[in-house]
Amino acid sequence: MLVLTRKSGQSIYIGDKIKIKVLSIGSSGVELGIEAPKEISIVREELLEKVKDLNIKAAQINTNSLDLFKKLIKNSKIEEQ
Repeated sequence: MLVLTRKSGQSIYIGDKIKIKVLSIGSSGVELGIEAPKEISIVREELLEKVKDLNIKAAQINTNSLDLFKKLIKNSKIEEQ
């Protein structure tokens, strides 16, 4: 990991197209500005972790619920006839 010290108003570049600028430094944190091409996704780490956790939970299928769903579909087809 590269560790840099920057003051308010100073910037760093990542490659030729990504600029990160320190906008302000306060007691509650550092405010950063990021300039990057639209095709580059910029996501806060805590949101990325939340989405990963939700995807893992969504992928875990409860077989009891699946069996109940199959019965409901079967019963609804019988009622339609």
